[in-house]
Amino acid sequence: MSKITIPTPAQTVSDAAAGDYGDNFPGSTKAHVGGGDGVRVPVRRIALSGGEPALDVYDTSGPLGHDVRDGLPELRREWIRGRAVVEGERRLPPAPGNDMRDALKARTRLALRGTGPVTQLHFARKGEITPEMQFIATREGLAADFVRDEVARGRAIIPANINHPELEPMIIGRNFLVKINANIGNSAVRSSIEDEVEKLRWATLWGADTAMDLSTGRDIHETREWIMRNSPVPIGTVPIYQALEKVGGRPEELTWDIYRDTLIEQAEQGVDYFTVHAGVLLRYVPMTARRLTGIVSRGGSIIAKW
Repeated sequence: MSKITIPTPAQTVSDAAAGDYGDNFPGSTKAHVGGGDGVRVPVRRIALSGGEPALDVYDTSGPLGHDVRDGLPELRREWIRGRAVVEGERRLPPAPGNDMRDALKARTRLALRGTGPVTQLHFARKGEITPEMQFIATREGLAADFVRDEVARGRAIIPANINHPELEPMIIGRNFLVKINANIGNSAVRSSIEDEVEKLRWATLWGADTAMDLSTGRDIHETREWIMRNSPVPIGTVPIYQALEKVGGRPEELTWDIYRDTLIEQAEQGVDYFTVHAGVLLRYVPMTARRLTGIVSRGGSIIAKW
């Protein structure tokens, strides 16, 4: 286990007050607008000249000015706890990457598990409008029942793991605002936990709606713990990257059990969505030899080697 330096406030994006973006967005302040069921939705409020009223725009930056060692407030905690969930011990990967001693202050918590369906799709198909749907409706400027119906029809998704209570709900679908994803992640060559948290905070400050943690280096699980606890946006992963780390970078030693356990570990950590590389028929693998660049996907190359 390598030594991990806990980020200090000076290493964060800014030390702005709760409603101040500092020098990043001159003339803007963080504000909240009310929605159904008492939800409060963050916006960036832009002051206009000429006596014009302020302009509110979609904001993904999350709560400002907090210490990354504490993590973000658990916005969805009470919403989630009111559902069919129980606490249980979290499954952690074998070393390296299982040492949480330097993790966030008292934030390495138990995992929540549903004792019944707890997905937004389930509630939508039951005809229920959840606080997450109310939050999204206010963000998107749409009716809450429209949000529910689009999810129920399978035309939109709400990535919102019950183990990611810091998440500010968002939606992806054909009738909603276009969303932007940012890729971050450490490597065997460069980066650290501090670097990854800083990447996340810059990405969300400038408007990323989701972030993919594509870490392939050391301390993948603990790095993601810091990312999850400081992320107001959904976090995705490519689980085969961490599965490969567990077998020392040797694809031929990957097994279903190792991959399955990796999925469970990450889901219990709070990961909101996965990129899963499907199998390739053996007879098609030689076709990659005639490609100008071979297999361009890292995950695809791992599968091909396996």
